[in-house]
Amino acid sequence: MRLNAAIVVLLTSLVAASYGFGIYLFAQLVPDMQASLGFGFSFVGAVTASAQFGFLVCAMLAVWLTPRVGGGNVIVASGAVCALALLLMPLSNNIAVLGMLLVVLAGTAATVFVPMVDVISKVVAYRYRGLAMGLVSSGTSYGVAINSLLVPIYAPQGEWRSVWWVVGLLTLVMAVAVLLVFKRAGLLSWSVAPAPTGSLGEIALPSLRSELIRPWVLLVWSMNLLIGFSTFPFQTYLSSYLRTELGFDVQYTAQVWAVIGFVGMFAGLAIGWLSDLVGLRAAMIFVYCCVVIAALIFVVQPSGHWPLVAAVLFSTAFYPIFGLIPAYVSKLASSSAMAISVFGIANVMQGSGGILGNYGAGLLANHSGSFAGVYTVISVVGVLLIVLTLKLPREAPEPAAGMTIRG
Repeated sequence: MRLNAAIVVLLTSLVAASYGFGIYLFAQLVPDMQASLGFGFSFVGAVTASAQFGFLVCAMLAVWLTPRVGGGNVIVASGAVCALALLLMPLSNNIAVLGMLLVVLAGTAATVFVPMVDVISKVVAYRYRGLAMGLVSSGTSYGVAINSLLVPIYAPQGEWRSVWWVVGLLTLVMAVAVLLVFKRAGLLSWSVAPAPTGSLGEIALPSLRSELIRPWVLLVWSMNLLIGFSTFPFQTYLSSYLRTELGFDVQYTAQVWAVIGFVGMFAGLAIGWLSDLVGLRAAMIFVYCCVVIAALIFVVQPSGHWPLVAAVLFSTAFYPIFGLIPAYVSKLASSSAMAISVFGIANVMQGSGGILGNYGAGLLANHSGSFAGVYTVISVVGVLLIVLTLKLPREAPEPAAGMTIRG
């Protein structure tokens, strides 16, 4: 039991590193890196869009690799690559190289998160998987919280590279710990069974193909596209909006990010617990309402303490949704192969939405000279997500005792 708990904690730490120490640290350091390296917001939009492209490619790769080499092996390799990429970030003055490293970091986020479903299904009992997924989905918030402690210390002195060094070394320690614990738990065995019928490599089979075009599956994929389109640019341009347009200093901006990270530490578990009481659809509607209100605050009243209120609302929504979606898929999918395929493609759609959202938001901000339009679009997309959620079928009940459902 302790070993299983350690595995869930380590998965959370790798999500914190691959998500929190990658694009989200870059988002906090954009003004400081701009001053040092001289790039504009068009580059920010292009590089974050490229990072999301890396995410979706690696999500597909993870779906293909996981049933063939095992989720544990994919996760361990991803942790090592993530640590290496973070440690290389402060060594380069070339923005093209930095962009490539951010793409790699986004890719490791996908190759950590997608196999997570496979590993958790092996080490966590069915009735506790929602709680486990809720904790892991909050992992990014821990990374964001650490960033918020480091950025005010180093960024004002122009030492933004030091932040990358610290998080890179932390991730290296995490990667070694994952290797040791996964090896002890027997999760690194290469004697993996052949890929199940209906896996991504055989997705053209009529039986699985018919399952994957069911209305609820298409709705989930559409929602993931919109989630990436709206929530990713919300964070990508947050520091730039606060510091360059609204006139807040680096300390206040760091406080906003700290609130996002702190609330996120508990949001995944809290919303996961709420979903057990009221259902996954109701929980989704709640978090999308939070996104809408948070975005509208940055349009209507982006002054005083209101950005902190928006940070609380956004964090309450953002981290839990990455636990609610896989939990919903696992309850409606008719087989493990279908669940992995649906969830993997959902991550691809999420990455595609992130590409469109980040790049489009950068163009819109450059064209209009303000980020207010970006947050207006985000609020509209949030309303659309609420409408789509209302069209989802109710999730399946918990299976009878003795039945095993792989999520």
